[in-house]
Amino acid sequence: MASKQQRTRKRTFQEEEKPEVSTKKTKVSTRKTKVSTRKPKVSTRKPKVSTETPEVPTEKLQDKLSPNSLFGMGNPLLDISAVVDKDFLDKYTLKPNDQILAEDKHKALFDELVKKFTVEYHAGGATQNSIKIAQWMIQEPHNVGTYMGCIGKDKFGQILKEKAKEANIDAHYYEQDEEPTGTCAACITGDNRSLVANLAAANCYKKDKHLDLEENWKLVEKAEVYYIAGFFLTVSVESILKVAKHASENNKLFCLNLSAPFICQFFKDNLMQVMPYVDVLFGNETEAAAFAEALDFETKDIKEIAKKAQALTKDNGDRGRIVVLTQGKDETVMALSDKVDTFPVLKIDPKDIVDTIGAGDAFVGGFLSELVQNKPLEQCVKAANYAANVIIRHAGCTFPEKPDFS
Repeated sequence: MASKQQRTRKRTFQEEEKPEVSTKKTKVSTRKTKVSTRKPKVSTRKPKVSTETPEVPTEKLQDKLSPNSLFGMGNPLLDISAVVDKDFLDKYTLKPNDQILAEDKHKALFDELVKKFTVEYHAGGATQNSIKIAQWMIQEPHNVGTYMGCIGKDKFGQILKEKAKEANIDAHYYEQDEEPTGTCAACITGDNRSLVANLAAANCYKKDKHLDLEENWKLVEKAEVYYIAGFFLTVSVESILKVAKHASENNKLFCLNLSAPFICQFFKDNLMQVMPYVDVLFGNETEAAAFAEALDFETKDIKEIAKKAQALTKDNGDRGRIVVLTQGKDETVMALSDKVDTFPVLKIDPKDIVDTIGAGDAFVGGFLSELVQNKPLEQCVKAANYAANVIIRHAGCTFPEKPDFS
């Protein structure tokens, strides 16, 4: 399993390109975030936490999971994939194997792709992928996962709603008509995939227009486990904080993903506003290194980074933070209390690796599928590595009808 491509297990591309995220095109603020020079506070109090289970309130869990037990919020995208020809790539100046954010010259690409080629649609975006994978791992009942994000009032938005329903997740989108639904085109030629992402409406989520509505907040209250990818820190930190504080005040589990190095580098203030409420922190080795540098941890050792991140000040002191860091084909690191454990990943022949784009999202989805069922942390990591191993055998964040996991 010694593939360089797999080693840096990539997050969902659509939300991950760092220099372009802060452009006018994607409507993310270009103002440089003020970075604090103060070293973060590290708690010296040992949290009261079991090393056996993640402590989902068992009195609220039933023998069978209830719908809306898992809540996710993020940047929804409609993934559109098709086998295209060289002329199509040349027309839009695309390289056969590339990942870019859409520019003005790519605006017509998405409609032309649909009209000219046979396409496949999938509900995408980092958080939505993870919720989708968690639901796939759980299977029954349907709609265990709730998802919120912003889309446009257009045909792609309608398709996205249909695809989310097909994935058996309970999607409640904020629909607006100022920006079109976010999309990611996968233009396939042979073994190559050229990805073009247009975030558009995904950047337009409004707390007061959607999350604050009574019917939507009731869905938040129904959940026991919450997950948000770090990309959403660039869109609506106030929405994240409202959900995170609710989780903390009600002794529920709030999970966050570092998502990409640029989040730590350019949105550190937003990240650190949310960090005191984070019960489970996910990241890969590249993101962990950027996090350590941003917070002056003065170490590059991933186990030490995990320990220091785990010890950062936490609002709910009765529940210790869990930090889970992946390293591609190398062992997964998990820090809890004063203990650091490692877990081997499943082996795979490099020739069986099709695409690592959705591996990070799948890892989180697998972890959440067990976490929401109050399974031991070791089982959560096992499920996470299983899900990631399945996804890298398929193009994009796609998977077989049923998992083979127990």
